[in-house]
Amino acid sequence: MKALDNFLIPFIGLKLGKHHFDFSLDKSFFESYQYDEFEDVAANVQLVLDKKSTHLELFFQHQTKVLVPCDVTNEMFWLPLKSKLNIIVKFGEEYNDTHDEILILPHGEFQLHVAQYIYEMIVLSAPAKRVHPGIADGTLKHEALNHLYQSNTQSPIEEETQETDPRWDKLRELLTDKKK
Repeated sequence: MKALDNFLIPFIGLKLGKHHFDFSLDKSFFESYQYDEFEDVAANVQLVLDKKSTHLELFFQHQTKVLVPCDVTNEMFWLPLKSKLNIIVKFGEEYNDTHDEILILPHGEFQLHVAQYIYEMIVLSAPAKRVHPGIADGTLKHEALNHLYQSNTQSPIEEETQETDPRWDKLRELLTDKKK
């Protein structure tokens, strides 16, 4: 993890007030965590560290583009991501990171490693289902989409011959009567 030493922030020598840090990330950052969901990455992370007399406040935000395959067509596309993360760093007897927004460092600590927070912020901002934007606006032409559209459309003959439950028919009549 020697490559992640750039993410060590020595806060002991900083004056009280706000301090800005910028990080540019690529795929190698995620490879150091053995995360291979992204084919390529272009990320810019801004960190504002606000040093107070008794604690630190960290404000992370990122704008990232990741190259991922579409879950519907497997077509590669650049997915834009962005999110924010706020963390309060307090000092106590022992290290404790069980709370999502509060980190407790031992009193003798003089630096903070922020790579894990950046990694989690970006990975968690990626949606579970990744769909090519061309599917929604209709500009993507792909063979898989043609098969999906054909399998989802029923012929009018099939719709007429489907039997319905008479109890549901009565309920539908109530809904249509209400709209009139």
